[in-house]
Amino acid sequence: MTETSEARLKRMTMRSWRRGTKEMDLVLGPWADAHLAGLDEGRLAVYDRLLEENDQDLMAWILGQGQAPAPIAPLLAEIAAFARARLAARG
Repeated sequence: MTETSEARLKRMTMRSWRRGTKEMDLVLGPWADAHLAGLDEGRLAVYDRLLEENDQDLMAWILGQGQAPAPIAPLLAEIAAFARARLAARG
């Protein structure tokens, strides 16, 4: 059975908010809430791939402590910039 668009967005949103580490929940969750519904199929596929990565690697890439895989690097940079802007607005 094929996943509906609505079910896919719900799954991806849930996986963004329930990562396993609170830090990644707070990075990916707000970004997903703000952007997932507006992504085209190609970017949704990239984000789905990003969700497969483990939290420790994602956090290291966001903090610039390593190089993200090329397919997800541009989207991860966008997510990191969004997270930094949110932190700056709070502080």
